Amino acid sequence: MNVVDVIRAKRDGGRLTDEQIAWVVDAYTGGVVADEQMAVLAMAILLRGMDAGETARWTRAMIDSGERLSLRGLGRPTVDKHSTGGVGDKITLPLAPLVATCGAAVPQLSGRGLGHTGGTLDKLESIPGWRARLGLEEIMAQLRDVGAVICAPTEGLAPADRKLYALRDVTGTVESIPLIAGSIMSKKIAEGAGGLVLDVKVGSGAFMKTAAQARELAEVLVSIGRAEGLQVTALLSGMDVPLGTAVGNALEVAEAVDVLRGGGPGDVVELTVALAREMLAVAGIDGADPAAVLASGAAHETWCRMVRAQGGDPDAALPVARHVHEVPADRDGVLVGLDAYAVGVAAWRLGAGRARKEDVVAPAAGVRCLVELGEPVAAGQPLLELHTDSPDAVAAALDALRGALPIGATALPRSPLVLDVLR
Repeated sequence: MNVVDVIRAKRDGGRLTDEQIAWVVDAYTGGVVADEQMAVLAMAILLRGMDAGETARWTRAMIDSGERLSLRGLGRPTVDKHSTGGVGDKITLPLAPLVATCGAAVPQLSGRGLGHTGGTLDKLESIPGWRARLGLEEIMAQLRDVGAVICAPTEGLAPADRKLYALRDVTGTVESIPLIAGSIMSKKIAEGAGGLVLDVKVGSGAFMKTAAQARELAEVLVSIGRAEGLQVTALLSGMDVPLGTAVGNALEVAEAVDVLRGGGPGDVVELTVALAREMLAVAGIDGADPAAVLASGAAHETWCRMVRAQGGDPDAALPVARHVHEVPADRDGVLVGLDAYAVGVAAWRLGAGRARKEDVVAPAAGVRCLVELGEPVAAGQPLLELHTDSPDAVAAALDALRGALPIGATALPRSPLVLDVLR
């Protein structure tokens, strides 16, 4: 086959055959298809779409590019969670140890930042000594001993996705539903967990901007998982405003630790508990109350064990930015908007994200939200803190935030955090 023919077929709105999909994914994994060619194909898929059969076959090809893990013999049910990406979305950090404390094994194979959204591995790498890369034997041992592991996929797990994931981030093709579905489900199916709970974000800070788009993606993900024999539940959750008060790698780790100690912002606690309940239900674990376990601080002990098992020091000081710039309110009133996308872009420009797949993130960079939506403010009162090691980056961050913090006369009603559940 010829990659140009595959590109032309999708560019012109055609349906790719099973053979074309299997060949192009395999050829890209093996280096026969170049990055620039796959980038063009990814853009064609974004613009032209894929039907359900194409998406399922694309996912199967991604799985077949590597190995499947076996998690048998752990002595407890296995369940995983995946978020489609948001701003301030540090939920994995408290969630994995919480669900493990409640009796499940959580093999959380995670990724890095995509566009304006943060990456779980980037967050955890702000902890001194912590390492993302583990071998299969280390993963299994940690699941047996601790009950939870958050790490990068093994080298042999869906290697096609590892290449394409980084490429999508820097080519404007992150939002494609078929590519999102293939990326998520290839890793999750290949990792071998018995159940999966999906957190599909919807809103300005999500890749799915509308509830209809989010529902479409959730239905595709659930359908692919069930066809592969995986028990899947999907939550639709709001992402018009950032989750919690911290956006950025080390800032989010600190906030997650607060949650694990029984405190933290109410929305982070709410979503963590909601997802934990669904994960325990999928795993068939009855009787555990994740809200009570989280409030007790017991999950923090599991967190510390998990971090230490991967070489990190949970008691070490996290990186702190050398420069902090405050963004003040320009008038008296009520904060009626806090645009998640703008805050995510600002954090990215401060150094928390990547412009190119080769870029290194700045662990201390990010944004701290000082005022909640609907809270009264006075002129000159700080609304945000911009954290960066590069003061020259502040101007670009401020430009991203232009119009993102409207102040009105009265508070507007807030939408619920969890919008729907697909079981």
